[in-house]
Amino acid sequence: MEIKDTYNTIAKPSEAMLFKDKNSKFFGYAFPVLNKDDVKSHLETLKKVHHSARHWCYAYQLGTLESNRSYRANDDGEPSNSAGMPIYGQLQSFDVTNTLIVVVRYYGGVKLGVSGLINAYRTAAQMAIESSQIEERTINIEYCISFAYKNMNKVMRIIKEKKINIVNQVLELDCKIYISVRLNDANAIFEIFKNQFEIKIKEA
Repeated sequence: MEIKDTYNTIAKPSEAMLFKDKNSKFFGYAFPVLNKDDVKSHLETLKKVHHSARHWCYAYQLGTLESNRSYRANDDGEPSNSAGMPIYGQLQSFDVTNTLIVVVRYYGGVKLGVSGLINAYRTAAQMAIESSQIEERTINIEYCISFAYKNMNKVMRIIKEKKINIVNQVLELDCKIYISVRLNDANAIFEIFKNQFEIKIKEA
C-alpha cells in the first residue's frame, strides 16, 4: 500500500506582515524549520528585534510523514487558546509542515476580547503564510551502493533506466554511489540492487 510521500513546506522565511486592530499591532512571520532548535533560534531573534513587544505567540508543525507529525501552540500570556491555536489552525489550513509561524503583538491600550484576539492572530498568521512560497517536496530515502569498478556499467545502467537521483559518488577501485529515492519507490529499488551479483546496498 502506497503512503503519501510528499509534503508541503515554505521555501524561505516570509516578510514581516502587519495586521492592526484598535491600536494593537500584530506582526506575522513564517519560517521553514527542521527541528525545535530552529524554532528556539527564530524566537530568540524576534525577541531581540521586537524587544518592547508584549507577546510572542507561535505555533509550529514538524515531521514530513503524516504519521510522525508533531506540533506545539503557545499563547505566551494571552487568554487560553486565543493565539497559539488560531495560528496553528493556519498551518493546518495551508497543509504545511516543518513550518513555524510567530505573531508578535504590541498592545495598543484597548482590550480586543477573546474573539478579537482569535481573529487578529489568525489573520496575521494567514498573511504570513500567504506571503510565503509554498513548495511540495518528496520524502526520500538515501542509499549507498558499493561495488568494484568493473561493475560500474551495470550499476549506471540501472540508475539511468530507473531515473534515480545521484546525491554523491566516490569512484575509485572500490566505488560508492549515494542515491536518493522517493519513499514509495525505495523498496523496489533496494531489491533491484540487492539481487545484483557483487553489488551491495544499504541505507546511507
